[in-house]
Amino acid sequence: MKATDYSFGSAAAIITSTALIVGLDAATATKATVVSGLLIVALADNLTDSIGIHFYQEAERLEARRAFRSTVVNFAARLLVALTFVGIAVALPARIAAAGAAVWGLVLLVALTASVARERRAPVAPEVAKHVAAATAAVVLSRLLGSLILRGLG
Repeated sequence: MKATDYSFGSAAAIITSTALIVGLDAATATKATVVSGLLIVALADNLTDSIGIHFYQEAERLEARRAFRSTVVNFAARLLVALTFVGIAVALPARIAAAGAAVWGLVLLVALTASVARERRAPVAPEVAKHVAAATAAVVLSRLLGSLILRGLG
């Protein structure tokens, strides 16, 4: 299986899950809220993204069997990655879970980026830097949003 088969779903799950845990931590959400949010995103958002990818592939006239396979692989990759973050949220205290999720997300994103870069024969370091910068922006913005919500509503 090529990295391109699972890269979209995995990257989305890594960044979304990390940002969700970090943002909800800033808003002092309960463990139940964090786990619920992760599972809702892992199922509902994942399903809608997978369907969106499927529609796009049909519009691009990708062979039906290949489009279906891509949709299923995307869904499964994203679900599996998201479940690892659920495990972190369940197993660790809230403050440690946010840091653990950030480290785990970074490890997964670097590994995924390196895999895709090697497959494309692109230089790994610039690709990693670009993807880590984008993910960091999403996580930092989520943390700020969680803090603002806590101040405004808490």
